[in-house]
Amino acid sequence: MTENFTAPDLRRLRYFHGQLLGARDLRREQDYFREKLKLRMRCLAGYGVAHGLLILGDEPPHPQATEEQAAPGQPQPETTPHGNPRARMRLTAGLGVDAHGNEIVVPADREIDLWRELPPEERHAEHPPRTIWIGVEYAEEAVEPTRTVFTSACGDSSDCEYGWTRETYRVRVTGLRPEPDRRCDSCGEPDDHSAAGGANPVLWLARIDDLDWRGGIGPEEIHMCIRRLFGRRVPTVITGISWRHGHTYSVTEAQEILGTFDHDGGLRVRFSDEIRTSSLRDGVIDIQVIEGGSGRNATSWWMGGRFEDCEDIEFTREIRYRQRTRETLQEYDRVLITIRTAFVLDRCCRPVDGTHVGGKVPLIGEHHHHQHGHGQGDCRVPPSGIGPWTSGSGAGGDVFESWFFVAGSES
Repeated sequence: MTENFTAPDLRRLRYFHGQLLGARDLRREQDYFREKLKLRMRCLAGYGVAHGLLILGDEPPHPQATEEQAAPGQPQPETTPHGNPRARMRLTAGLGVDAHGNEIVVPADREIDLWRELPPEERHAEHPPRTIWIGVEYAEEAVEPTRTVFTSACGDSSDCEYGWTRETYRVRVTGLRPEPDRRCDSCGEPDDHSAAGGANPVLWLARIDDLDWRGGIGPEEIHMCIRRLFGRRVPTVITGISWRHGHTYSVTEAQEILGTFDHDGGLRVRFSDEIRTSSLRDGVIDIQVIEGGSGRNATSWWMGGRFEDCEDIEFTREIRYRQRTRETLQEYDRVLITIRTAFVLDRCCRPVDGTHVGGKVPLIGEHHHHQHGHGQGDCRVPPSGIGPWTSGSGAGGDVFESWFFVAGSES
């Protein structure tokens, strides 16, 4: 699936002897090179978060600080939900690229006052938003004023002009859910709504749920999985499964997972984006049972199954694959699950990136406390530093493999 390609009108300044150049000509030459760089960035590299730009929680202010704020003679802070103090976050330094190809540089960590950054029309002290989105937007500001030494006959120059433009950023906070970028490729121009009221598209970094405007914000309320990693495309990946990889279940529990006798049961697999149900054909999923678990005498057999709830729909984010035969599991069996994700196509007709890296795709509905890479343990978050884990190695396609065991009588 391809997008409509859009490109600016590229005109390069042509020098010749005796040419008279004005400020307008030099500005247009700057625009030429900037637009070329942005076009190259969008079409060859993509956009998203390249490094850093983490949203971290902050501890609730000390009670003494509240008293100092209310002390006589001190400027009183703006009214906020349920009084003061205000909820704050921390944005770490980093680099990102927005959907227009603008590079967004945050040179140092910054504290964010969420209430102050919230648009005035959304500041309802009695009913503040409980869910907010935080992002950054590319911005420019004129700096270093200087006096002009020449004024044209048209009088188009003032006595003082700014000599430089600083490339900077703005923090965007909103309680209105941003529309996702549904394009299949980053080369075309983004939709107008992605600018969120500003001149440039917002690069969204995190969603905060159950926000307490007076208290501290812990990692369990911060969801940075909404951020887009730098690239031309966002691959569709597996975000959850209905069994614990490598776990040991009783015979009854294993039958419930497979839907052996329950018509509403079966293996459930959840994806980050929509997939085409037409690509869910026989052979895409295999369930192999190894009897006895190990040893030279162990035999294996293939468990028949079928996709459920896929009739009459074109796209889905979750599939259910249920056992359709009456073979039963025995103690010490091992159940191998193979999903050939190279044959599962997403909305953009690309294969699902299904490599089960480290066997760490989480259980559907499991709560994740570790959203960023500051915890201890055995690879608690992906290499990006942002959790939770999903499938995918960046190559696309491949095979998703998983298994679980059936307990023995002495277990």
